[in-house]
Amino acid sequence: MTLSRRGLLAVGGAMGALATTTAGPGTAVAAGRGHGAGGAGVRTGFERLAADGYRLLAGQKVGVVTNPTGITADVRHIVDVMHPDDRVNLTAVFGPEHGFRGTAQAGGSEGRYDDPATGLPVYDTYLKSGQALAGVFTASGVDTVVFDIQDAGARFYTYIWTLYDCMEAAALAGKRFVVLDRPNPVTGRAALGPVLDPAFATFVGRREISQAHGMTVAELALLFNAEFLADRPVELDVVKMSGWHRKDFFDTTGLPWVPPSPNMPTPETAVVYSGTCLFEGTNLSEGRGTTRPFELLGAEGIDHRWAAAANGLELPGVAFREAYFAPTFSKFQGKTVGGVQVHVQDRDAFDPVRTGVALLVTAKRTWSGFAWRADNWIDKLTGNTRVRTMIDAGADTDEVVGAWAADLAAFRKVRREHLLYR
Repeated sequence: MTLSRRGLLAVGGAMGALATTTAGPGTAVAAGRGHGAGGAGVRTGFERLAADGYRLLAGQKVGVVTNPTGITADVRHIVDVMHPDDRVNLTAVFGPEHGFRGTAQAGGSEGRYDDPATGLPVYDTYLKSGQALAGVFTASGVDTVVFDIQDAGARFYTYIWTLYDCMEAAALAGKRFVVLDRPNPVTGRAALGPVLDPAFATFVGRREISQAHGMTVAELALLFNAEFLADRPVELDVVKMSGWHRKDFFDTTGLPWVPPSPNMPTPETAVVYSGTCLFEGTNLSEGRGTTRPFELLGAEGIDHRWAAAANGLELPGVAFREAYFAPTFSKFQGKTVGGVQVHVQDRDAFDPVRTGVALLVTAKRTWSGFAWRADNWIDKLTGNTRVRTMIDAGADTDEVVGAWAADLAAFRKVRREHLLYR
């Protein structure tokens, strides 16, 4: 995609210039000067929008799609910051899975209510799409829908599909759409894993992107608009971060971490999540109900042999400890199970998706009780049947990973056209 200059908005102080740059039909990108090579100088899209006096939203009735991760550097929620500010007319909030204030567990939302702190109406977007979601935007009376949610970097983390659904619905409702960017917590260096087969599209994967996409939400918005919504693109603006580089993990940004969902407690969780979340598609615990979800994996009857087999593969950047734990909820609630703890020792060398596949392969080979979930949820998570059927047929890790090489190479080529950061 070729970017062409459209105009400049003057900005005071250390902000530098906030440039609005056209990026395809109906799409604009707020760009600007960086603040060093990562580290504590990272400023989110919201911080830059606010420093510019919200001029991108001037004269608009604004609704915000957000959750507890939509915070400032001093940990105030952006809704609480915007609501009393006369420079922006915030009139509605839209809550995704887990809700605007984050009171709901996985697979839940908060419903329609008035926010006690601000009095603003909060609308529920969870599991709504198309005309149904467009109707919510129309009923809210907003002119512009703003999106500000922290992603975890994996295709099956549902907030990026909230983004996609909201973009599609905003186009149907004739609303403008603005994405405020935040870091990909596990860097933006590479796309990894199988690419979704559209036949397996669900809310854990609407469209054809790789399992670990290696993009920020603003970059994904540009890709969605150009590649998947091209027949009816939304009027799109994205506000870039400053100071973020593709090599940056979240803990190098200087930004505060808020768990984007109850089982994503730390940035370290996100590092392994795009691989070990595959265990949701099995009869093993993926560590929900522990203090280390997606790092602890196990089931009744598993012993030291699984950790030994996984360590025997000598996967780069990771080691596996024989572990025993008792989940407080979800699978094996209140029961002591055996398994592994995933210890990432060199996250630059670590490949989470390859590691997740290796753990599936070794679990099946060392534990006779291994089984896929009866609904073949693993196919929804991987976006195809190949991972499951190849493992069942006795394929090793390299064979499974090799099966998606061509699709991944094609996606990487498309992805490059929509990247905003070096």
